[in-house]
Amino acid sequence: MKIIKKILVALLVLLVIIQFFRPEKNISTEPVATNFESETRPDTEIVAILESKCYDCHSNNTEYPWYAEVAPVSFWIDGHIEEGKEHFNVSDWASFNAKKKAHKMEELAEEVEEGKMPEDSYTWMHGNLTEEEKEKLIEWAKKVQKNLEETE
Repeated sequence: MKIIKKILVALLVLLVIIQFFRPEKNISTEPVATNFESETRPDTEIVAILESKCYDCHSNNTEYPWYAEVAPVSFWIDGHIEEGKEHFNVSDWASFNAKKKAHKMEELAEEVEEGKMPEDSYTWMHGNLTEEEKEKLIEWAKKVQKNLEETE
């Protein structure tokens, strides 16, 4: 029993100590999706979907929930954000050429269609896309992809 008590105390001390180490926040003072939205022209419904389900992990600005202040959750969330931005960051849209933009829109449609986005770990706390939202997002992404491919 003594060993279990020592392990629990050590874990508690470790938990307290890691609270003093935080990952850098993904917060920008610049508009994060201006170029993306001006070029892809989503309607207000699509913008609402993107803002509520996509931009937190796929832009340079994240709206952090309260639990993001507690380590080790803060590190887990930071990992998700970094991975999301690595795959697609709407804040970098202006730096993409037409071919890459079309490919990113194709990937967006595929990921939503296959149920890979938003990730399950995100939907546990923030809810999933409705079937109607998925259909609208996919339709919009494919339309934008087609327009971009025509301009290549």
